[in-house]
Amino acid sequence: MNVLLRYDCGPRLAARLAGFKAEGLDIATCSEADDAGYARHMADAEALWHVLKPVTAAHIAGAPRLKLIQKIGVGVNTIDLEAAKARGIAVCNMPGTNSRAVAEMALLLMLAALRRLSALDAATRKGQGWALGPRLQEEYGELGGRTVGLVGYGAIPALLAPVLAALGARVLYTARSAKPGARGEFRALPDLLAEADIVSLHVPLTPETANMIDAKSIARMKPGAILVNTARGGLVDEGDLVEALIHGRIAAAGLDVFVREPVAPDNALLTMDNVVVAPHVAWLTPETLARSLGVAAENCRRLAAGEALLHRVA
Repeated sequence: MNVLLRYDCGPRLAARLAGFKAEGLDIATCSEADDAGYARHMADAEALWHVLKPVTAAHIAGAPRLKLIQKIGVGVNTIDLEAAKARGIAVCNMPGTNSRAVAEMALLLMLAALRRLSALDAATRKGQGWALGPRLQEEYGELGGRTVGLVGYGAIPALLAPVLAALGARVLYTARSAKPGARGEFRALPDLLAEADIVSLHVPLTPETANMIDAKSIARMKPGAILVNTARGGLVDEGDLVEALIHGRIAAAGLDVFVREPVAPDNALLTMDNVVVAPHVAWLTPETLARSLGVAAENCRRLAAGEALLHRVA
């Protein structure tokens, strides 16, 4: 089976992909920046292993042999599902494979935002770390004793909640309904925003969740709260977030995702020392990739054998 992975591969990943040849998978790779190479490989691809760069209707139209779009991750908002359905192309994701990595990154961003890690790092490298003055001491603090609100309660919050509790945080969560056995107190979203010192987003990007954190939502949040987003950039109105950060309505933010990716160099969020940023890599660990490739290869095997696919979403 001809498979295309649109992703920049290092030597270890390339060697791992070559090993799938014994399982009947001929895996080609191309950089996300290589549009010409992508179009060339898509002409022969029977399965696309998709990471982040959008799969458009035009891309699907240029892939006459395509039978499967396998998302390496969970969110399928970057795939034209209607175009795939019209062609009878299966679309699958892989919930749970990146949950531990993203949960750890969310915790990391919470702590980094609380302690102003990026500002401390930059100042220390310039020889100014011991001359920051008393103001900084008043702006950062500990996770223990604070209330953390988890927006959504899937696999990632389920891993994160007990860790937060073990560190001494009070955990709230919101979801469509209360979850039996959940670690934390259920709240409707407006109440969670009003109570939480830290708000962490863990929902997919849909028409219902787009810009769910806007000026109106921010007005409900506690003054001086912290926002963490490891889910999708479109959940947040970035202009409203910038205004809230400038005026101190929100004290800090930890962001792994942005509305536009790669993030524009002139994005105001990149200029703020109370914002910790990363380039959408919360999911990206060798352990996540190993789990993900296993699921992707299994779905290709199932496709060839005519068996039901794992985690089919379209």
